Amino acid sequence: MKKLKILLGISAIAVAGFFMVAADHIDAPAVAGGTSDITDFYAFRAQDQDNIAFVANVQGLLSPTASASAQFDENVLVEINIDTDADTVEDLLIQAVARDGKMYVFGPFAAGSSAGLNSTINTSAPLTVVDITGYNDAAVTATNASNGVKAFAGPRDDPFYFDFDQYNEILAGNAPGGFNNPGTDKFAGTNVLSIVVEVPKTLIGGTGTINTWLETKSK
Repeated sequence: MKKLKILLGISAIAVAGFFMVAADHIDAPAVAGGTSDITDFYAFRAQDQDNIAFVANVQGLLSPTASASAQFDENVLVEINIDTDADTVEDLLIQAVARDGKMYVFGPFAAGSSAGLNSTINTSAPLTVVDITGYNDAAVTATNASNGVKAFAGPRDDPFYFDFDQYNEILAGNAPGGFNNPGTDKFAGTNVLSIVVEVPKTLIGGTGTINTWLETKSK
């Protein structure tokens, strides 16, 4: 059992009906550019429509050169919170932590005492273990045969499109015409470290709409 404390609070709250996304690139001063920095969080109905996919991205703005040596921090716990009854309190957790070239994904499991500022890794929860995919390698995935949870972890192209420079010009009052069409993707050619967890809807429950958010926690 391992205690961790919050370094970065909530990346964003998203409602996972069909597709929701939240992005937060290097704008949290306490963790900007660090190994616990959350860039994006996605939740959407998977290709198998009986499943929900959760995508947690950390360590943004990695160049291709940096991506080749980038690693998940073994001292950082990535925690997906799921609220199934619309009270904005987590009912279920999915925890992911890297060890020796593998990503260990625990859950989903009832939040209970594992939630909050000091999380305990629930080592008794259902476990899915996947080898971390190397940069430019074919994707490695793993499935827990007992509950159908699937997992992937490794560097991937940053999927978030944003004309950040034009955005700053708009804020400064220098762009009365607003955004350009097309804009310039500030994140083009950069990578993130991704953790993807696909979960059968039967393990989530609830009324059909969930709230979900992402936290990173560190020793």
